[in-house]
Amino acid sequence: MRNLRGLRRRILTPNISQTKLDVRGFRVKNEESRTLLETVGSSFLSGYGFAAEGPDVATVEARLETIPIRFRGFAYEGAAMGFAVRDGLRLGRPRHVPDLLDGRGDRHVYMAYVGVGWAMARLPRVRWSQLYAPDPLLRWLVLDGYGFHQAYFHTERYVHRQYRPRTFPWPAEGPAGYGVRVIDQGVGRAIWFVGGTDADHVADLIAGFPEHRRADLYAGAGLAATYAGGAAEAELIRFRERAGEYRAAVAQGSAFAAGARVRAGLVVPHNELATSVFCGMTPAEAAKVTDATVPRDTPDAVPAYERWRRAVAAEFQARS
Repeated sequence: MRNLRGLRRRILTPNISQTKLDVRGFRVKNEESRTLLETVGSSFLSGYGFAAEGPDVATVEARLETIPIRFRGFAYEGAAMGFAVRDGLRLGRPRHVPDLLDGRGDRHVYMAYVGVGWAMARLPRVRWSQLYAPDPLLRWLVLDGYGFHQAYFHTERYVHRQYRPRTFPWPAEGPAGYGVRVIDQGVGRAIWFVGGTDADHVADLIAGFPEHRRADLYAGAGLAATYAGGAAEAELIRFRERAGEYRAAVAQGSAFAAGARVRAGLVVPHNELATSVFCGMTPAEAAKVTDATVPRDTPDAVPAYERWRRAVAAEFQARS
């Protein structure tokens, strides 16, 4: 059985070389940012590998808890992808992702849903029905993860040639037209990596996209700048200035990152710096804004997730 698990890990786990900036062709701002982004990638793959090989979710969770705090969320994201791939390839109902979310993974629920989106990008479409994302509010994060994956691994098409599908067939109940906007939010997160955390270069990349896509891209980049880090205070201030009319979108993404870090108990200094610049408050205070604006009314034509994002952005727009 142990040999079988090891074989499964080797088959399912991407090669760590795929996280190297030189291999990806991403911008290298300096050695510090290179080390940061490559450590994020290796932490993700560690979590993925734990899940691909692990005999059960509890064993995998114990291993995930050994990852340093700054990078632990990325390891949980990778583990969620690994478990989602395993669930997607097996017969019967999903088992591993539900167990993860019922355990320690609940604290990392945002990252877990994003990790399921990575699995979506690797699984045949006929297996997408096996993806476990039961929360109607958070399930859109699956498409955020899908968008990140596509921009990270298919950078020329999704970033430099700015490809975007017209509609997207998941979730089945739609609305299909909204899914592509959430994919753009994931693309925006990836652009922070593609741009090597170089705030001006990231802003230049976003400026090359059609205007109607920039708010979602800036929201994703603001989330990545806050959650992953990699920029000094002066760079973050410059990025906020470059965002111009999309500053509230950057703040919304930053607040979502703060909410994920606070919920997981993984707040580190660069999170505090980014929320101070983008939101004008601490991560805990920014997380409270996201908690207070969760939609609690009946559904309408606009997905609850989008109404949530708009409410958070409006809070920061009013404070600016």
